[in-house]
Amino acid sequence: DLLPMYTDHVRRGKITEATASLSELRLRAEKWFSDNRSYQPSPVAGTTPGFSVVIGNARYFSYACTAPTATTFTCTATGVLGQGMNGFVYTINESNTRTSTFTGLPNWNNSTTCWVTKQGESC
Repeated sequence: DLLPMYTDHVRRGKITEATASLSELRLRAEKWFSDNRSYQPSPVAGTTPGFSVVIGNARYFSYACTAPTATTFTCTATGVLGQGMNGFVYTINESNTRTSTFTGLPNWNNSTTCWVTKQGESC
């Protein structure tokens, strides 16, 4: 059937927003860290990161970052339900560790080491 193949192709295109945006957030975090020696603002505001987490023109994913310590952060891209991306979650952290979590999506393989961008893919 062509519809599932087409749906998968469209999803893969939408995933590029998440991977590009998370890469951008990591660059912002590292720039902030190099200027401030911390991922947190000064004075420290709980787990709020010091760098901007606003992604302009975000459509398919929502973005959030936390900085639980001065030397750690995690940014998350969560798929938007109304855009057909419900169940997709990608993360990146200060060590450049990338994860992929898929909830309710058959044939999508979760990963603790990379961003999975298509059905059946593994790291």
